[in-house]
Amino acid sequence: MLNSYFKSEEQDYTLIHGDCAELLRQFNFKFDCIFADPPYFLSNGGISYQSGKIVCVDKGEWDKADSPEYINTFNMKWLSACREKLSDSGTIWISGTYHNIFSIANILTKLGFKILNIVTWVKTNPPPNISCRFFTYSSEFVIWARKHHKKPHYFDYELMRKINGAKQMTDVWHLPSIAPWEKSCGKHPTQKPLSLLTRIILASTPTNAWVLDPFCGSGTTGIAANLVNRRFLGFDIEEQYLHMAKARRLELNDAEKRRYYCAKIKDLANL
Repeated sequence: MLNSYFKSEEQDYTLIHGDCAELLRQFNFKFDCIFADPPYFLSNGGISYQSGKIVCVDKGEWDKADSPEYINTFNMKWLSACREKLSDSGTIWISGTYHNIFSIANILTKLGFKILNIVTWVKTNPPPNISCRFFTYSSEFVIWARKHHKKPHYFDYELMRKINGAKQMTDVWHLPSIAPWEKSCGKHPTQKPLSLLTRIILASTPTNAWVLDPFCGSGTTGIAANLVNRRFLGFDIEEQYLHMAKARRLELNDAEKRRYYCAKIKDLANL
């Protein structure tokens, strides 16, 4: 029997400690949507610029890879496990950069997924390029794919059009990077902003849907899901990040804090 690291009183936010591929084998349940922010394998001793300081980009052993073959094997393992637990009408979103996104796209195709879009997330406040030897990195990619080629998926087209000023939303999203108010319980090294996750969840799930995040980190996917009345299950192999994810969910028990978050997220403020 699986033991929860944390479960909210409302039973709408559950965290489990462990390897996602191993844990998913123990489930007899299908999810409506999966968002995954897998390792980009960037921990190679490089440097970046953050909050006015030069910092090392190394994030931990979980973000290191010995070879392209290792990356492909890793991605095949967790994507295969996720596919088994995705509903027939469900969709999966995977974020990445050029370091891992091509491997993921190829494996999605091999596994029989249909890629719907590759969203370009353009960061409105990217960190500067301190080397001044190439263009500043200011975007990431998010692949959106459905499980089957010929079975329809859920997409709230009208809502996306509404929050986009009554115009069709494109696959280029101009959204900020993580803001200081999102770090109240600490900061995960690859934490995604709530603005990105709320849009993804609103676009691809109905109310009360179940959302899975196999690499949940500090719990952003779950916080976004609960803010828009969806249910969430998250896995992470690092217990320190589950501690942050638990603390962030407990914050939402404060109605004033919940309203504050909704007001800070542009898409929710426009509803």
